[in-house]
Amino acid sequence: MGDAALTAEVDGVAVGEVATPCSTDEVAATLRGAAGGGRSVVVQGGGTKRTWAMPPRSADLLLDLSGMDRVVEHAAGDLIVTAQAGTPLAAVQEHVAAAGQRLLVDETIPGSTVGGVLATNASGPARLLAGTMRDLLIGVTMVRADGVVARAGGKVVKNVAGYDVGKLLVGSYGTLAVVTEATFRLHPVPPVRRWLTVPFGSATEAQRLVQDVLAAQVVPAALEVAVDGDARSVTLLLEGRGAGVDGRAQAAAGLLPGATSTEERPDGWGRYPWDPSATGDDRAVALKLTFRLSALADVLEAAADLAVRGSAGAGVLYASMSGDEPAAVAPVLTRLREVCGRHGGAVVVLDAPAAVKRTVDVWGPVPALDLMRRVKDEFDPDRRLAPGRFVGGI
Repeated sequence: MGDAALTAEVDGVAVGEVATPCSTDEVAATLRGAAGGGRSVVVQGGGTKRTWAMPPRSADLLLDLSGMDRVVEHAAGDLIVTAQAGTPLAAVQEHVAAAGQRLLVDETIPGSTVGGVLATNASGPARLLAGTMRDLLIGVTMVRADGVVARAGGKVVKNVAGYDVGKLLVGSYGTLAVVTEATFRLHPVPPVRRWLTVPFGSATEAQRLVQDVLAAQVVPAALEVAVDGDARSVTLLLEGRGAGVDGRAQAAAGLLPGATSTEERPDGWGRYPWDPSATGDDRAVALKLTFRLSALADVLEAAADLAVRGSAGAGVLYASMSGDEPAAVAPVLTRLREVCGRHGGAVVVLDAPAAVKRTVDVWGPVPALDLMRRVKDEFDPDRRLAPGRFVGGI
């Protein structure tokens, strides 16, 4: 394990020290030392989402897990894989692909790691078929804020002991514990993948196309909508054996007149509608919108002036707008929250320039906030892990 002097920052907050552990034991030793000194800790893997959510109130220690980048175990016969938290998602996919398998999670940002995707519960088109990391997670090894190593779940799909603890960690932005290893269930790689894309005019037409596909017997693996200026399209992904895909594609073509078909992965498939490499004041305001499926048209109309992409078949869209004028962001956010809230969903600002984060409520209303605070107190009573980064200043 190596340490460095002041060499980094997290979303504008200076880091006092950087630690680069290479094992769970080293993470535990580092956190015990931090606890003894009352130091705050922020965790990072690939750094692709280090500006997501709110900046931490402090970052005395940056725990860099990029050295924990191994696939620990791949039991192909059981369709499971265990990887260290700093392992790039692409490396996991490459490893299991040799056995004709895949982890059904999209690499929405190039360079994303297992731990980063778990921490943010990031998802892409595969969400319709397999859910998110929360649904694929079987077990975790984690280190508590006091340096105690704990494990939840197991290494076989049927073992669900402690699984809820793993679910709590997914999407917690590193505020509850440091995940060092995670075990996931895998799926076979399908022999054939085929994408059908059709342009649409109005938001109402987009909703009709999506509902027709979902109501039919075509069994989509993904159903995406994309809006970027005048370019507006719905894309359907079919997977399976050749004859089965051919038959379902023929049925889908009747629902999507004028659709183009390809077996080549479309450009930008699974990516967010913003440039993840932009930094500082140049980065866009990145939004996550959730809603009931029946509200797709209303949400698309409310987001008409934004770039939008996401899982129309799962009620999850991602939107992007410029953050050049922070005062202009608030009314758009208010409008979107009113529409999504009316349809059982919410809007979260995933990322934005610092001036925007100071202007708007990043998380919006959180009904279970009191419960989440109690969970935080159980896991991290001194509130040293990523302090202030999560909802309600957790």
